[in-house]
Amino acid sequence: MSELRQSVVVDRMVKRYGRVAAVDDVTLAIERGEFVTLLGPSGSGKTTILMAIAGFVQPTSGEILLDGQAITRQPPEHRNFGMVFQGYALFPHMTVFENVAFPLRARARPNEEVGRRVKDALEMVQLGPYATRMPRQLSGGQQQRVALARALVFTPHLLLLDEPLSALDKKLRAELQLELKALHERVGLTFLYVTHDQDEALSMSDRVAILREGKLVQFGRPRDLYERPATRFVADFLGKSNFLPGIAQGAAGGVLRYASGGLDLVQALEGAAPPAGSPVLVALRPEKIAVVADTPPETANAVSGRIAQWSYSGTHFQLLVDTDSVGRMTATVPSWRCRIEPEVGRTVHLGWDPDATVIVTDDGAATADA
Repeated sequence: MSELRQSVVVDRMVKRYGRVAAVDDVTLAIERGEFVTLLGPSGSGKTTILMAIAGFVQPTSGEILLDGQAITRQPPEHRNFGMVFQGYALFPHMTVFENVAFPLRARARPNEEVGRRVKDALEMVQLGPYATRMPRQLSGGQQQRVALARALVFTPHLLLLDEPLSALDKKLRAELQLELKALHERVGLTFLYVTHDQDEALSMSDRVAILREGKLVQFGRPRDLYERPATRFVADFLGKSNFLPGIAQGAAGGVLRYASGGLDLVQALEGAAPPAGSPVLVALRPEKIAVVADTPPETANAVSGRIAQWSYSGTHFQLLVDTDSVGRMTATVPSWRCRIEPEVGRTVHLGWDPDATVIVTDDGAATADA
């Protein structure tokens, strides 16, 4: 990554509260203009990192740099960062116009400039006709747009967003996710977003930093993280996964053979093969499993079992299948192409290709806390 393109660098940040490390030696480089999301369960350190970048939390050690200049001890008001909170934090006694104008008036900008900038900011979030309304006259989604306009009106170096959509209902959240991503593309600012919602992180971000217990576990593009998780925690937290513990049997032709639950299975290799006889842990996404009723599918890996539970969500069926060899497995099948009629106790055959799985590090995260 070029130094000239780095907007924000968190360098070996540690934040301790007594003996507890809320952030534990995190290094993170965010390029100018990126939409980066800090994702993790409660207590993972994501909000602490955001607040340290904003200047509201002082790190125990480490540095925060903006375009190569240390700002670690700079007060919040000198950082020129915009911030959007979960609870909007609008002034109830001010109109929409005055709420958005507040950062400009605090900077003693001329009235003509204030009027022009507020008008542009409200148009940008599609609230131009609402300038004279009070916050109580707006819906939750409209109040969040006002908060966005207020955070952007003074052209900040960086926009920090602390779970800004969590108070909204599911449908409105989905709509505002699209609007927020489109807004980011229009304004071209660096966005740093905090959420515990995996779908939100995947749908909006250029890159996602996954945190666990104060440590940075993996940082990369959403598709790379989903398709190639590095650890069991990442595979389990970012979506759902089946885990197949096994013993490596040897590799040839870019394929690893491994034994799991009495089955001989194969896994496509992208790097060095683990030594024969060593333990491996393989992650398999439910949607990458073929499910048939009559004969095993024509795939390199296959196992049979009985449906223990199933559910229908409109777009897909989710099947929980008990196997005698590798235990319970979860399979997700698009409803429009499901070849079986789900029924508890029914025997089905599961199959998957060698490149459907990925070897992950077993970090002991049997279940991720969402």
